[in-house]
Amino acid sequence: MNTIEKKSVNVAQSVGKQEIDSLIRAYKQERWAANSDRIGKADSLSVWFSVEDLESFIDTVKANGGNGVRFHYGVYSAENAPIPELEDRQTLVMIGNRSSDGTANTSKQLFSHNDGEPAVIASLVGFPCPPVCGSGVSKADERGRILGSAALIDRGENGMSVI
Repeated sequence: MNTIEKKSVNVAQSVGKQEIDSLIRAYKQERWAANSDRIGKADSLSVWFSVEDLESFIDTVKANGGNGVRFHYGVYSAENAPIPELEDRQTLVMIGNRSSDGTANTSKQLFSHNDGEPAVIASLVGFPCPPVCGSGVSKADERGRILGSAALIDRGENGMSVI
C-alpha cells in the first residue's frame, strides 16, 4: 500500500540576512519610532517564544482539528499586562486555525469546547523584547561588530536614534 504524504500548499521559504535586515529596518523607521514616541518608551521590537511552547501550542491546534496558526498583533493594556513594564507595548497572540484547502484564504478561528462552552484555541506565551529580552538596542561582540539588525532612525523633531 502506498502512502501519500499531504503537504501544505504554503511552503516556507528561507529568507536571507539582507532581506531580514531590510524588513526590520523598515519596521523600525515606519512603525517602531512613532509607536515608541507615542507611548513614551521603547515599544517591543520582537516577541520571543520557546520551542517547547510553540510545539505544545501546535500539538493543541492539531488535537483540535486545526492545520494552521495565525499570529495577531496586540497591545497590552493596564488591565491585561502581566507586568507593568508591558503596558502599552505590542505583542503577538497565536490563534489556532482550520483551513479547508490549506491556505490562509479559507482559514477560520479554531474552537474547543469546555463544559459545552466554545473557547478559542489561542496562546499568549511570548516575551516582548523590550523590556523582557533587554533594551532593544543592538549589542556589539568582543570585536565591536554589531549583533542583530541595527538601524539609524530619523525621529523628526526628536532627532536620530540608533537601534
